[in-house]
Amino acid sequence: MKLTIVILFVSLLQVSTKVYSQGTKFNLNIKNKRIVEVLKEIEESSKYRFFYIREQVNVERVVSIKANQATIDDILEELFKRQGINFQVMEDFLILLSPEDITYIKTNNVQMQKSISGTITDEFNQTLPGVTIYIKGTSQGTVSDSNGNYSISNILKNDILVFSFVGMSKQEIVVSGRTKIDIKMIFNAIGIEEVIALGYGVQRKIDVTGSVGMVDANVILERHSFNALQGIQGKIAGVNIFSNSGSPTGSTRVIIRGMNSIETTSDPLYVVDGVVMENFHLLNPNDIEHIEVLKDASSAAIYGSRGANGVILVTTKRGAKNDEVIISYDSYICVGRIRRKMDLLNSEEWLEVIKRGYENAPKYSQYDDGNYPSISFTDPLLFDSNENPLYDTDWQEEATRTAVSHNHQFSIQQGNEKSSTGAFLNYSDNEGIMLNSWLKRVNAKITYDAKPNDWLGFGINMLINKTWENEIEEGSGYQMPRRTMIEFVPVLPVKFPNGNWSNSSSTNNFALEGMANPVHVLTTQERLRNRKQFFGNTFLNIHILPGLELKTQFGIDNQIAEYKEYSPTDLLNISYPNASADIDIFESMYWQEETFLTYNNSTKGQRINAVLGLSWQERTYRFNSLSTSGFSDDFYKYNNIGAANDPDAPTSGFEKWAMNSYFSRINYSLNNKLMATITARIDGSSRFGENNKYGFFPSAGFGWVISNDDFLTNISFLNYLKLRTSYGITGNTELGTYRSLATVSSGTVLLNGERANYSEVSKLPNPDLEWEKTSQFNIGIELSMFQNRVSAELDYYHKLTSDLLLARPIPHSTGFSSVMDNIGSVSNQGVDFLFTIQNIQNSEFNWETTINLNFNKNRIEELGENDEDIFPGPFWVSGSQTILRIGEPLGSFWGYKRLGTWGLDEAEEAAAVGAIPGVAKRSSEREIIGKGVPDLTGSFINRFEFKNFDFIVDIQFSQGAEIMQQFTHSIEDRTGYSNGLSTILYDGWTVTNQNTMVQQIRNAPLNGQNSEVDDHWVVDGSYIRGSLFSLGYTFKEVVLDKIKLNSCRLFANVDNAFVIHSKDFNGYDPEATSWGENQWGQNIFFFQYPKPTTITFGMNVKF
Repeated sequence: MKLTIVILFVSLLQVSTKVYSQGTKFNLNIKNKRIVEVLKEIEESSKYRFFYIREQVNVERVVSIKANQATIDDILEELFKRQGINFQVMEDFLILLSPEDITYIKTNNVQMQKSISGTITDEFNQTLPGVTIYIKGTSQGTVSDSNGNYSISNILKNDILVFSFVGMSKQEIVVSGRTKIDIKMIFNAIGIEEVIALGYGVQRKIDVTGSVGMVDANVILERHSFNALQGIQGKIAGVNIFSNSGSPTGSTRVIIRGMNSIETTSDPLYVVDGVVMENFHLLNPNDIEHIEVLKDASSAAIYGSRGANGVILVTTKRGAKNDEVIISYDSYICVGRIRRKMDLLNSEEWLEVIKRGYENAPKYSQYDDGNYPSISFTDPLLFDSNENPLYDTDWQEEATRTAVSHNHQFSIQQGNEKSSTGAFLNYSDNEGIMLNSWLKRVNAKITYDAKPNDWLGFGINMLINKTWENEIEEGSGYQMPRRTMIEFVPVLPVKFPNGNWSNSSSTNNFALEGMANPVHVLTTQERLRNRKQFFGNTFLNIHILPGLELKTQFGIDNQIAEYKEYSPTDLLNISYPNASADIDIFESMYWQEETFLTYNNSTKGQRINAVLGLSWQERTYRFNSLSTSGFSDDFYKYNNIGAANDPDAPTSGFEKWAMNSYFSRINYSLNNKLMATITARIDGSSRFGENNKYGFFPSAGFGWVISNDDFLTNISFLNYLKLRTSYGITGNTELGTYRSLATVSSGTVLLNGERANYSEVSKLPNPDLEWEKTSQFNIGIELSMFQNRVSAELDYYHKLTSDLLLARPIPHSTGFSSVMDNIGSVSNQGVDFLFTIQNIQNSEFNWETTINLNFNKNRIEELGENDEDIFPGPFWVSGSQTILRIGEPLGSFWGYKRLGTWGLDEAEEAAAVGAIPGVAKRSSEREIIGKGVPDLTGSFINRFEFKNFDFIVDIQFSQGAEIMQQFTHSIEDRTGYSNGLSTILYDGWTVTNQNTMVQQIRNAPLNGQNSEVDDHWVVDGSYIRGSLFSLGYTFKEVVLDKIKLNSCRLFANVDNAFVIHSKDFNGYDPEATSWGENQWGQNIFFFQYPKPTTITFGMNVKF
């Protein structure tokens, strides 16, 4: 399609430009220089200036030209001879270069009718020349002149004008009968000129001295999931996002540049539209406009004592601009299925294991001659007359399903230069692949922004989020379905012919561990999670003086959660025979008020951006809990707790903390070459000791845009090169509310059949308790080359977190064993690397590759006065599964080394340690046997565009972590109580197979078990994951015009298509935990909620 650009010349300028063109002659003698250098020489020796788009005009071609008294027309014709390039001399001596398929028609004012004019500016109110404007669906258009002005004629009332400019977001504006339309172009997420959020304002990226990662809505929504954090996994250097479950919420965990703390959380701070938000994983991803991650001290120190773990700044969508109305509908439906099954014994194999266990029994226990144990399979409910099993139940298949989920987002955005409104409504219905696992969400959001005059602006943003969930238990070790779907024996059916559920007591043929079958539990147990959130803020902007604004804003985050659980009367080893019910209600109320001054000034190559403000924050939290058992039947459930006859004492609690803060930041930039940022914050918190209520958190950052210095201007391939460095201190205040105080515990105790009150001092005070402090040094490089087709960011950081909060031992004569104190330190150092290359870029086909690498080394530096080992848990078989030790990383696994199994030739040696041939041979002492957090994570992402098609391949990887497979305890190291891994039968120790790590089959009900945490449980946790494959098609404008749509895209995705991992890994997915919020539990799991492979179909429509 040819684009005809209509350019309006002011008559006087036309004459002046024409006379200058005819009268100006050039003498050139140039050999083997690039066209861009020739054009630069012409600009330096004349009034001419050139405008072109590098992707359209090849200015890197090397030419030789000799001219004597030649005009500008002669020279340009020679330079671009047979290159298919047109040139047009415009007013003010601007020369526009473009391909031949773009033609120019000169039209004077007399000929124009029904014209539209306007001025185009950027976000800094600077006028933009060279913006392309055309009427959608036609070949008629123009470009803005050197002052950003444009005019275009022959416009119909309902025509749509399209405004586009390289490095900025394209805008489509409905004319609606207007004759003047002014446009503000918005920098998109490409190029160095973009504007990014930094907390309490925005800055041009070129001025930023800190390390900040960014993703926009399009990237977040490439992967369609309930949780926005899953959408940015692998997209930001230095940010590790663990998706620890296949449940609808994903059970995500975020670690930015390593773990900093032992006692407190490593979670980052989430700030949404300027307000701190809890439970961010429940936020609707479709409402997000873009996300910035503040990784280093220069960027995060503005948040002081809450910024040590990094800050995730989220900007949500608001109303439209430029007198437009945007109506959008986005929808998808996805189908998920279990990706892989664990390799378990079937019925025949399991019965063989039982037989061998009985055969081996005399080896492990003393029996009288002729009184050896034996077994036959005679239960008529389970076996035929030949002792063959009647059932071979695949419990993984029975307990899971093909899950169907769908999501719908409807929005209306409208606005003009005075006000804007946005309304957003979302409904999401997500099925988990385990039976009866589901999560639903209704989310409504409305925004209003107004600027009634030049000195006043205000706005409001309100969000209501309601979720309903039936949660499958993931954080415990009892007989929950994610365990019993593996351990329940295959010889039992889901239900017997009479309709009764089976359980492990359905037969006396075996001494099975008590458990209900997983389908029974999933179908009848209720674990309801109902949550409501009201979140929002309002702000007022007052323009005091040129460049000086006062902003005050008030925000709240109010969340109410009601958990209701009921386990019926017939769930063996869970609630049989009395049933149980629980009701828990939690409410948190957080509010903040912040007022700050912002100053912006740009003059003579200098820019100043400064912020000075103060903040007040307060959070209250309360809970009430009721639990009971002893129901006569399953009629009332949690709806009538009083119907049960064995209630527990009710519990409740309340806590409150407050902060007040003072903060400032100043950024100075000189000639787009040198820049400096200084940030400081003072925080006062009620959570710390009386003598250390306040903390000071400063930072400084410096940047040098080397490519803007004269000595690099002649390096043709280099577009942008920036060096930046920073150092600063942030804090961590996320500890228990009353940890610095002496506290009194009160309750009731049963004495002589009656309840009596009691109170006791439960903790000693520490008035000197203070903040954990993280000092961080960062140095980074930003690079763009070859017409911005290659870009890279590389950062090195070193973090030292000191004054770690730990329990310091004290003399037992005090009546206590420890007191909370600041006594440890942890370091993190690493590299973040982000590389993007435009492999192919033309009008029909584009191919972009992005590589993201995150490398981190974590080390414990101090652990108190004597640097003694600490065992923080999680606690399970053999005690603490992890250890804290000087010189080792946080989260190190603790256990024995399995050296193999004892052989027959080692019988005497084995007897000396109380062992016999066939059992595990372990080290005499425990040692560090792995760690759960990887050294290296990253992604390899390719994005393709061919005509109207787009295709994404997202491969993610992890290296340097191990996995502790706690399930080895019950499904390999012991047999007889339940089903197990096929390795029991095929890899287990026998007389002919003694060189193995798998112990001899031993029937645990008869002869006990030999199970300890050792490195046979630990395997390499490295993996390569086919995270996303996405294919989309965007309809052409000619089709859209017929169906009255502004845009329409259809897409199909495959998520979690494959995972390549260690052959020794026996679980569902190498990235998981079954220890919930325990920060030492990463990659430690006692069974998992399996992650599905998901196929998604959807559409994005704008009306």
